[in-house]
Amino acid sequence: MDTENFSKKETGGKAFTRRSFLKTTTAASAAFTIIPGVAMGKKLGYQAPSDTLNVALVGAGSQGSGDITSICKPEVAATGQGRIGMAARPGTEKLVAICDVDWGYTPVTGTFEKYPGAKRYKDWRVMYDEMAKSIDAVVIATADHNHANPAATAMTLGKHVYVEKPLTHSIYESRLLTKLTKKYGVATQMGNQGSSGEGVRQACAWAWAGEIGDVRKAAVWSSRPIWPQGLDTPADEQKVPKTLDWNLWIAHMPFRAYNSAYHPWNFRGWWDFGTGALGDMACHNMHPVFKVLKLGYPVKVQGQSTTLKKDACPHAQIVKMTFPARPNLPYMALPEVEVTWYDGGFRPMIPNVLPEGRTWQGEGCALFGSKDTLILGSHGSDPYLLSGRKPTSPAVLRIVPDNNHYLDWVAACKEPDLRDKTASHFGEAGPFNEMVLMSVLAVRLQKLNRILEWDGESMEFTNISETEKVSTWSEMFNINRMMAQAAAAAKAAGGASGKGQAPAGFGQREDPSSRNVREFMTSLVKHEYLNGFKLPDMPA
Repeated sequence: MDTENFSKKETGGKAFTRRSFLKTTTAASAAFTIIPGVAMGKKLGYQAPSDTLNVALVGAGSQGSGDITSICKPEVAATGQGRIGMAARPGTEKLVAICDVDWGYTPVTGTFEKYPGAKRYKDWRVMYDEMAKSIDAVVIATADHNHANPAATAMTLGKHVYVEKPLTHSIYESRLLTKLTKKYGVATQMGNQGSSGEGVRQACAWAWAGEIGDVRKAAVWSSRPIWPQGLDTPADEQKVPKTLDWNLWIAHMPFRAYNSAYHPWNFRGWWDFGTGALGDMACHNMHPVFKVLKLGYPVKVQGQSTTLKKDACPHAQIVKMTFPARPNLPYMALPEVEVTWYDGGFRPMIPNVLPEGRTWQGEGCALFGSKDTLILGSHGSDPYLLSGRKPTSPAVLRIVPDNNHYLDWVAACKEPDLRDKTASHFGEAGPFNEMVLMSVLAVRLQKLNRILEWDGESMEFTNISETEKVSTWSEMFNINRMMAQAAAAAKAAGGASGKGQAPAGFGQREDPSSRNVREFMTSLVKHEYLNGFKLPDMPA
C-alpha cells in the first residue's frame, strides 16, 4: 500500500506523509499544562473550561467506548451503546476528536452519538496533523498492533496518553514508550484498571510487612480466551464493509485479505494483531505478582501450548519465567522466583484446604510464601491469605482517589507532581508489559525444546545461535483430504487399477514457516514499520 494514497479525502486531496505531519506540528507548540483546579479556586461541582482537558480518542470500539465515558463527560445521554466504563464516576473532560477505522461498528456509532461535537477521523495521523494544537491528551484503545504508533507519536508532541492493555504488541515498542515517558515527561497510564484498586495495595502491605515470608514460586491464571483461538487461517476473501478502511486497520502489518474472523472483536486471537488470552489477562492478573515481588526482566523462560497454528494463538498456554534475586526489603527477602502462567482452562492445583467460604477462582494469582500463601482474584481484587489470617499492616502504596484508574490519570495530566505516581504509568507499565510479551514470545518459540535465556537490557536471547532454525508453528492436516489426495495420486501414477504409490514425501512436506530463529525473534521484538507508519527513534 502506497503511503501517498493514505486518506486523501481527509486532507483536501493532498498526499499525507509523516514529514508533512511533523512540519505542521511540533512538541513545543503542542505541549500544554493545565493549571490545577485547586490553584484557581475551583468550586465544588464546577469545572472551569480552563481546567478541562481536550481529549482525542483513537479506537472507539468496545473497549474504547467504555474507557472514554470514564474520562470524558458525554454530550448526549445515550443508553445501550457499547460497553460501560469500568469506573464508578462518569468522566469529567471534553472529547474533541474521535478516530476509528470502522464507522459502521455499533460501539463506534454509539460513541459518535454520545459525543456529536467531536470531530471524526479514520486516520490518526490526519487527526494529529489537523488538531494537535487543540488536543491535550489521547486515549488509545485500538487492536494491540496499533497501540504503539499513535501513542509514541502523541508523546513526541507533548500529549498525555492513556493506552489500553497490553501496552504494546512487541517488546521493543514497550521499551520505546518507557523511554519516551522519561524524555517528554507526559502523564501516562496503561489500562490495567485493577492496578489502582485496593486489592493490590493490600497485597503489597501484607507481603512487604513480612506476613507471607519469602516467595520462590508464584502462579497466575485465566479462564480466557472468550474469543476464538487455535483457528486455521481463513482461505476465503470476504468483501470489505463500506464503513471500514481495511488498509488503515492492517497498518504496518503484512497485508492480508479482509475476513470477519479478524475484525471486529476477534483480533486478539491472531498473532499479527493481538497477543491472545495471555496478553489480554496477564496485564490484569499478573500485575500483583510483578508489583509485590518488585520484578524486572526475566532471565529464563519456557512455554508450552496446545497446537500452534500459523497465524492463530493457541487454545491454551503454560509459561514459566525465572527472575533473579532482587534487593531485599526491610521485612521481606526477594530471592530468585519462578512465575508460571496458565490459561485456556489450565490453572494451578487447588490447595488442600481453603479458608471457609472460599473457592478456587477461575481468574487470579497466588504467591507461595515460606510463611503463608497470598491469593488474589481477577484484576488483583479481593486478596486473602490461605491461612485465613487477616493481619493489620501499614499502608505502603499511594491511595488512588476512589480507586479511579481513569480520573487519576486525568489528575496527573493536570498536576505534574503526579506524573510518575499513577498506578500504571509507563515507567512501570513498560517493563511489566515486557514481562507479559516475553511469555507470548516463549510460546511462539516453544519448538526449540529448551529453556530460553534472556538478556533483558539487550532484548535478545543468549542461547540461540546465529544460524539456528525452527518451525514456529504446526499445521493441522485434514486427514480425510490427505487420504483422498493420496488415492488420487496413486491412481494417476498406476493407471486405472490404482495400484501406484503416492509421490515421495507426500504428507511429510517441510513446514513453510521454518526460518532463522534470530530473524524470527527480532521480527517479534521489533516490528519493521511499513506504509508510512514509522515509530520515533528510541531515546538513549
